[in-house]
This record gives sequence, C-alpha cells and structure tokens, in this order.
Amino acid sequence: MARRSRVLMIWVWTVVVGIPAANGWFPGEQAYEEAEEAALIYTNATAVYSSKFHGNESKASYSPLMVGLTLIHAAAATGAVCLDGTLPGYHLHRGYGSGANSWLIQLEGGGWCNSIRTCVYRKTTRRGSSRYMEKHLAFTGILSNRAELNPDFFNWNRVKVRYCDGASFLGDSENKAARLQFRGQRIWVAAMRDLLSKGMRNAHQALLSGCSAGGLAAILHCDEFRELFPRTTKVKCLSDAGLFLDSPDIAGVRTLRNLYSGVVKLQGVGKNLPRLCTSHLNPTLCFFPQHIIATVKTPLFLLNAAYDSWQIQSSLAPPSADPHGYWNGCRKNNAKCTPSQIKFLQGFRYRMLRTVRRFSMSKANGMFINSCFAHCQTERQDTWFADYSPAIRNKAIALAVGDWYFGRSAARAVDCAYPCDRSCHNLVFK
Repeated sequence: MARRSRVLMIWVWTVVVGIPAANGWFPGEQAYEEAEEAALIYTNATAVYSSKFHGNESKASYSPLMVGLTLIHAAAATGAVCLDGTLPGYHLHRGYGSGANSWLIQLEGGGWCNSIRTCVYRKTTRRGSSRYMEKHLAFTGILSNRAELNPDFFNWNRVKVRYCDGASFLGDSENKAARLQFRGQRIWVAAMRDLLSKGMRNAHQALLSGCSAGGLAAILHCDEFRELFPRTTKVKCLSDAGLFLDSPDIAGVRTLRNLYSGVVKLQGVGKNLPRLCTSHLNPTLCFFPQHIIATVKTPLFLLNAAYDSWQIQSSLAPPSADPHGYWNGCRKNNAKCTPSQIKFLQGFRYRMLRTVRRFSMSKANGMFINSCFAHCQTERQDTWFADYSPAIRNKAIALAVGDWYFGRSAARAVDCAYPCDRSCHNLVFK
C-alpha cells in the first residue's frame, strides 16, 4: 500500500496554549493537562492531514469517526470506580471482515495526581470522574476506521479505555476523609472482564497500547494482558510516549521521581508493580519503565520522541527548577533553545538510548525513537499516518508498528540526533 496519497487537505491550527502560573506549577496538574490535550500548533503553524481526497468531495466527508462512551456498570460491585466514585468507561468500535476477531485496546493518558490536593482537583475533571467525560470521542490515528489512514488496524475491534484514577491504572487504596477512591487496578480488571465478555476472549490477535500515562500503563500491564488469552492468540504491547526517565532536572533535582513517589505512596501502587522489580528496588523506582522494560515477557514496542515535550516541560526544565525563567523559551519551542540547552537535551536523548539498549537486543521487541520535540504520536492522524508524517528512513510510524506486529520486517529504528530530522511535527506552546 502506498504510504501517502498525493492530494493534501491542509488545516491550519492556531490554538494558543497558556500555562497558568497562579499558585505555582506542579507536574501532572491542571496546567500541563490542559496544554497536553489542547490542539497544539506546529513550528510552521500548519498541520498537514492527508487522505485519498478527490477533487470535489467535501472536506466534511472526512470528519473522524465519533464513538460513544460505554460505562462499565458491573464495575460498581467490585469497587472499580473513578476518583470520585463514578463508574469507569470505554469507547468501543466493532471490527469487521478480516479484523472481526482482532482487538486493539488503547489506554488513555493524562498525567497523574500525587497528593490529596491534586487528586481532589482531578476528580472535578474527566481525568477523575466519568461525570465529565466526553460522551463521544474522535477515533483517529491508530484508532481510525479508514484503511488509507490506518492500514493495519482500521477494521479491528478498537477500544479506548478512559483514564480516571490518576495512577496509570495501578492504584488500589482510598482516602475516606477526602472522598477519594484510588482504584486504577480494579478499573483495569473490570474493563478487561467487560471486553472479554463482549467477544475479546475469542481474539486471534490483540494489541495493548497506550499514550503517555497510558503508555506507562501499557508497559506495566503488558504481561497481565497476555495472560487474558490462550497461548495461540498473538498478543503484543505498544507504549507511545510512555518511556518516562528518572533523570535529574536542570537544577539537579529528581522532579519526576518526587512526583512518582507521591503517586505510589498515596494510591497504593506498590503492591501492583512487578515483583521481579520490587523485590530489589524501591516501588517508586519500579514505576519508571527503565527498570521494567527488559523484563517484560510479552513482545513490546516503544515509540518515543527523544526530546519528549512532556518530559522537557514537566521533568527536565519545570519552572520550579528555573526561577529566573532561563528555559522559558526553550521549554515551549525548541527553535528558541540555546546551544547549551540543546547540549543538555542531547544528554537526555543519550540516556534514553542507553536505557533501551538491553531491551532492543530481543528480536521480539521493536522501537521507533525519533528526534522530535513531541509527545504521543499514535492517536494524532498527522503523526501516525499522513502525508509528511514523521518517518525514520522514509518509514512512517504506522508502517513501523505494523511491520513489527505482523513480523514483516525488523522494527528497531533510532533517529539521528536533532536537528537532522526534517519530518518531525514539533509541538510549540505559547
């Protein structure tokens, strides 16, 4: 199948993202959640989106598929509820034809909450309560139902599991005084049971995927997912932007480790982390994928930007580590980074590549590490599969993932260092 059609449909996105400064700034809280999920602009202010568009066909005919929310009513009996006690849910679009018995499960991302205060705030949003979740979501990228936009998975049963626990589907605790339920692990189990009852138990092929906090969850739940199926079922996992590193920030502080420590302790995550890791490391360290990926038994694909924009803003150069604002321009726009700042970020890329070295030795695993300033590239059509989508050696992300899943060719692609890759869709925050 040709990678790209020759006729383009160009949309110019001009949404400007502001990062509020009131009351300080905390990774995983409102400020970055709003930035992460808004329609972000590119460095050239233009998003290129392609399809097999024919002259006088209306642009509206290429609107993305909208899929309704299904609440998991059986979840209440097991206490598998969102932070505020409401029912969890997912969006399911049924497969057909050759994909009727194939299932793709996408775990939603959206940061974490690491304190009573941040979790109380979170339960007033769609990240902590199904009361505020969209009733319909657009299925694009890896969830698209169009063959020309999603060549390998378009006709599979495709599911997006909503994220409303704040601990990557891994917590199991509560705080009665604050009326908070930390039940991510139970939500995971309840969602899988519900989907198994709706035909997933008969799957011939299955892929567990996730973006950001959902990408971390896809790693940590990967082997559990494998155990849901007979050995005859082809089961693999894909983590998109889930390779969060325990890396010091520009002030030498372990900002992300401090955040994760709060998440793990508050939400009772430790008991649900892989025992192979917690038997010799602190549970907080076992929440970092660098200590997990080489021990995952199920074939796993890592898709990550070497200059992950979330980690730059939230972990490497957060305002808390930059009181004089020296990094303000760089953290929002890579074109404004100084040579010394780029050197620091090149060190981060080097640590990422060193982290995946052992993981990449397994022929069953795959990876696509591109040198972009981006975060989450599977659900966005322009970065998953479109004209001029990001590529390494002229292979788009969708084709690399498909080649790995179906065993068509080796899929361990690592980009050259910034600024060599001109195919990147770099995110800019203003």
